[in-house]
Amino acid sequence: MIHNAGRILGGLTAAVVLAAATSAAAQTKVRFALGETGIEAIPYYIALERAKEKGVAYEATNFSKEDLSIQAVVSGQADLGIATPYSVIQKSKAPIRGLMQISRLVFFPVADKSLYKTWKDLNGQPFVFHARGSGTEAIGNIIAKRQGIEFGQRSYVPGSDNRVVAMLNGQIKATILDLANMKVLMEKGGDKFHVLPSVETPASDEILFGNVEFIKKNTKTVDIIVEEFARLWREMANDPSIIEKERAKRGILKDLPKEVLAKVTAFYTDAVKNGIFDPKGGGPAAVKSDFEFYTEAGQLQGKASDLKVEDFWDLGPWERAQKKLGG
Repeated sequence: MIHNAGRILGGLTAAVVLAAATSAAAQTKVRFALGETGIEAIPYYIALERAKEKGVAYEATNFSKEDLSIQAVVSGQADLGIATPYSVIQKSKAPIRGLMQISRLVFFPVADKSLYKTWKDLNGQPFVFHARGSGTEAIGNIIAKRQGIEFGQRSYVPGSDNRVVAMLNGQIKATILDLANMKVLMEKGGDKFHVLPSVETPASDEILFGNVEFIKKNTKTVDIIVEEFARLWREMANDPSIIEKERAKRGILKDLPKEVLAKVTAFYTDAVKNGIFDPKGGGPAAVKSDFEFYTEAGQLQGKASDLKVEDFWDLGPWERAQKKLGG
């Protein structure tokens, strides 16, 4: 009787422990906010799926605008996100910190050459950016400052692909595009458009960032995620085709049009070649470049030399990932 009671008690204890573990796992599911869709988001999902294999449960939400993904993390609707939150962190003292550089600002200003042959021709003219406070607007601000011009009406159309369509349809006349969509515009637009001189800079376009409290309370989870992003970025630098191989293997974004999926390897080969991805995912040197760039762009206030890394970044997870991956 006592023996049977022990078995029952042991079984109940095991059940309680299992239930507690299941509940804890459910509570620690990482809510991820993305401001990118389509081909650019493929590496994000690969890294997250690899983290999932190491016990990290996640759910990802795609937002139509980058600033919405930032606000989702700020408001507590999401735990981690990918965007450019520098301005929000400084202006609102938002409790979020950068964890790793995701991509660099390698963008191309394009214009209808019958209207705008040089930057001077764009003085007082309308210009279209990705989003308010985005990297594209930062580039535009710096160029305008250096060229001694001021843009007229500013409009915002999220997604380089959407801006390409608008350019081809004649709805907009000048904007800034990423590498892949600049090529699409040049191919489809014939001789109608041209690329204007841009800013050469290694500043961050997008960074992986998170809620401060979540980072503190979930150190192991955050470390795994940052490590998987860092590992994939190194693999991509050595072999850009790894992105399509991993996408196909895992069935990621398989509903994308076949013609888009056929270009994945070429897209990431070009991206790596043009320096869009830092193999190490940034670090202190990248943060310094960001401070210099975004202060010049007017999206960070004060002197770059006066800005404190710890006010914007928690480099602990990045440092541990680099050490684990070999420097």
